[in-house]
Amino acid sequence: MFIRRLYRSIFIWHTFFSLIFLLWWDGQSFTYLRTYDEKTKSSRQRLRASWLKARILRLGSAFIKLGQLLSARPDLLPKGWIDELSSLQDQVPSFSFNKAQEIIQRELGQRCKEIIDINDKPLGAASLAQVHKATLRSGRQVVLKIQRPGLENVFKLDLEIMQKVAGLIQKNKDWSQGKDWVAIAQECKKVLMLELDFRIEAQYAARFRQQFFDYSKIKVPGVIWELTTEKIICLDYIPGIKINDTNAIKAKGLDPSQIAEIGAESYLKQLIEFGFFHADPHPGNLAVSEDGSLIYYDFGMMGMLSERIRKRIGSMVKSAALRDTNTLIKQLQEAGLIALDIELGPVRRLVRMMLKEALTPPFKPNALDKISGDLYELVYEKPFRLPVELIFVMRALSTFEGVGRTLDPSFNLVSIAKPYLIPLMTSNNTNPNDIFNEISRQVGQLGSKAVTLPKRLDENLERLEDGDLQIQVRLGESDRQFRRIVNAQHSISQSILLGSLGISTALLGSSKQPILALVPIILSLPIGIGWINLQAKIKKDSRIEKMKSNNR
Repeated sequence: MFIRRLYRSIFIWHTFFSLIFLLWWDGQSFTYLRTYDEKTKSSRQRLRASWLKARILRLGSAFIKLGQLLSARPDLLPKGWIDELSSLQDQVPSFSFNKAQEIIQRELGQRCKEIIDINDKPLGAASLAQVHKATLRSGRQVVLKIQRPGLENVFKLDLEIMQKVAGLIQKNKDWSQGKDWVAIAQECKKVLMLELDFRIEAQYAARFRQQFFDYSKIKVPGVIWELTTEKIICLDYIPGIKINDTNAIKAKGLDPSQIAEIGAESYLKQLIEFGFFHADPHPGNLAVSEDGSLIYYDFGMMGMLSERIRKRIGSMVKSAALRDTNTLIKQLQEAGLIALDIELGPVRRLVRMMLKEALTPPFKPNALDKISGDLYELVYEKPFRLPVELIFVMRALSTFEGVGRTLDPSFNLVSIAKPYLIPLMTSNNTNPNDIFNEISRQVGQLGSKAVTLPKRLDENLERLEDGDLQIQVRLGESDRQFRRIVNAQHSISQSILLGSLGISTALLGSSKQPILALVPIILSLPIGIGWINLQAKIKKDSRIEKMKSNNR
C-alpha cells in the first residue's frame, strides 16, 4: 500500500513538472524550427493539451473530475485546452463482480434481500462507479450504480497533492498571475468530495424528474431511496437507443429531427422555467425510448442558475432582440455576469459580435459553439469575471447543439428558442408593442444625435486644438519599417554573438583542454536555431513587400 501511494505521488509530481517544462519550452521562440506565430503556437498547444488529457486519464478518478471542472474555467486555461478537457470521457475498465457484491452487502445489509437478481456484467463503467442491472422482489427493473472500492482513499491522496501543487504555483508570481490557486484547489476539493456521496446525486435526479413529471416526452429514472446510500444509488431501469445512433432510431420508425427538437425544448425549459439543468448532455447521458421520448441519465454534474440571473433574463432577452448593446452590458453587470470595474471596450465589441452572429438570419448551425469560443478567448488571462454557472450553461448548450446536429444537420437551437424567449420580453406586465415602441424611441434618439452631430464635431475640433483630445493613428507602413529595423538589429546581434562563440570554440579547441570547446558549441545551438528562424522571417517579409510593390 505504501509503495503504491509513493508511486502515485511520484507520477503526479512528474506530470506537474513535465507540464511546467513543456509550457516553458513552448514559450521559447528558438524551439520553433519554422515561423514563430500564433498559428504554430496554437498547434503546439493542442498537442500539449492532448498530452495532458492522456496523463489525466492515466491518473484516474479524481484527476478526470478535476479536468472536467477546469474545463468550465476559461479564465484559467486557453480555449484549446478547454476544448480538449471538455471531451474527457471517464471510460475505464470495470472492477470485479465479487467486489461489487461485497460493497452491496456492506452498504445495504439486510436490505440486500430486496434484490433477487443482479447481472454480473456491468452496463457501463466510469472513473467513479459502474452500473449493474438488477431485479427487485417486487419485479421492478432497476440499475445499481456502485462506487469503486477504495476510491475515497485515492481521492484524499490526490487532493492532498493537488493542494501542495497549488501552493507551489501560488508562490511563483509568474505562474500565479494574480489568481488564487490555493482557493481554486480548495473549491475543487469541496466539489469532488461531494461527488463521492451518491445521496446528493440521488437528490439531483429526484428534483430533475419532478421538473418533467407532467412532460410525457421526457423520461427520467426514479430513485429507489431505500436502496440508496453514500456509495450506492438505485434508479429505475429505462432502456433506450443511444442518441447518436441515428440508424437505430430510424429503424424504429422515429424521426431524429423531432427528437432533436424535443431535446431543445427540454433544455429551454430547464434554463428558463426551472433554473436547474443537466450540465453534461453528451451522447453517453442521453438516449431515445421506443416511443420517441428522450431519456436523461447520470445526474452527477448539474447546474443551477441563481435567482438574480433568472429575474433578469427577460430584460436581457429584450435588449438582445433590440440589439441594444449598452443596455445589455449594463444588465449583465447588474446581474453579476460581468465585473463593474473593468474596461468595457472589448466586452462591448464581443457582445455586439455575438448579437450579430446569433440573431442575424440565416442562423448558423454552430452559432452557440462560435459564441462560447469567443467568450472563452475574452475571459482567458483578462480581468473579466464570469460566474461558473454561466460557463456551464454555454458548455451545456453548445454540447447539446452538437448532439442536435448529429440527429438533424439543419438543427439550430437559436431558431427553436425564439418562441420561448418572446414571452420573456413581456413577462414583467408589459405589452408586446413595447418592443416596437422601444425601437421607435431608439430611432428618435438616432435622429436627435444626427441633428447635433455638426455641433459635437465642432466641439471636438476645438478640444483637439486645445490639446484636450488625443487621437491615436496606426500607420501600417511605419509599423512594417519598425519591424524590419528590429529584425535587422536582432540578426546583427545574433551574428556577432555566433561569431564570438565560433572564435571561442577555435581558441579552446587549440588549448591544452580541447574538451572545453564543447561549452561554446552547446551555447551556440539555440542561438543558431533562432538566427535561422529570423533569417527565414526576414526573407518572408521581403517576399511579401515585393508582392505588394508589384501589385501597386
